Amino acid sequence: MSLMIGSTFSPEDLDILRNALDAWCAETRVDIKSSKAQVAASTALDLYQCGHDDAEKLLSALRGHRAL
Repeated sequence: MSLMIGSTFSPEDLDILRNALDAWCAETRVDIKSSKAQVAASTALDLYQCGHDDAEKLLSALRGHRAL
């Protein structure tokens, strides 16, 4: 998992992250409470901080991420 020291997220950031993660979990039939979803959430945070900063970009990046 990533270490996010000093990172702050606005409510809008959190909405984008949650919406993308929810969509990814629904598409892949992964329980949001599972360890696989936790890995996806960590990956989503990393991707978001690398510039995938809207829900569609983030979801697309999650779909194509090789670790998921």
